Amino acid sequence: MKGYYSVNEFAKLSGIEASTLRYWDSIGLFSPVMRDPDNNYRHYSLAQITALNFVATCRDIGIPLETIAELRKKRNPDEFLWLLERKERDIDMELHRLQERSAIIHAKQVFIRYGMHVDESQVSVMHRDEDWAAVLWPRNEYKEGDTFLEPLTDFVNKADELRINLGFPIGGRYDDFESFLASPGRPDNFFSLDPTGVNTRKHGEYLVGFSRGYYGQLGDLPDRMMRFAEENGLKTVGHVYLTYPHDEACYDQQDSYLGQAMVGVTRSKHR
Repeated sequence: MKGYYSVNEFAKLSGIEASTLRYWDSIGLFSPVMRDPDNNYRHYSLAQITALNFVATCRDIGIPLETIAELRKKRNPDEFLWLLERKERDIDMELHRLQERSAIIHAKQVFIRYGMHVDESQVSVMHRDEDWAAVLWPRNEYKEGDTFLEPLTDFVNKADELRINLGFPIGGRYDDFESFLASPGRPDNFFSLDPTGVNTRKHGEYLVGFSRGYYGQLGDLPDRMMRFAEENGLKTVGHVYLTYPHDEACYDQQDSYLGQAMVGVTRSKHR
């Protein structure tokens, strides 16, 4: 028929799949301008391209088909602008979620790769750049008999309220080396390595040691670090940071977790 296009011809012309055109017709969203009375074949006109473009654009930006159907019947600039603003907010929120997921994936990859190449039997001094951004959690309050797990569990239960994303690696921070030696299983604060955080680890020389075990179970690591510092004329300064490069994401056996403790050091002038 001159001036009309079959569904397959109109699909090629418009870039919309023929199956999609048939489906949109079946739900009353976008129908051909006429049907052949003899064989019921669909026929589209060139003038329908603009209406089809409106439908396809709305679909591509995520507007539900039922909403598009309502808009086709009746719309105005104010109503469509409001709909676009709402979709923009939705997309911004989704982008934020995707960026956060990407940051979690990156942080975990860095930690796991790092843990695969350390000499966990050694205590040593390493230089560390200011490469941490962390969210510092509220100060821990321990009751008699509490260990690492009780306050951690309490904060996990309050994660949404505190706006803490538990997907990021979590660690413990001690006020100083003395606090670490006195209560290795009781960090003064927990923190999450969330790049939106404002707390950073200063660059410099750090005394670093490793241990295997569940959260807060550090074995003789504090004593090994203390002996190393004494034997090498090192003075500890600042906070102690406890992290787990390999945790439950890597092992199902809790005693296999790889923990790392680090504290800033300066070298004594008089040895």
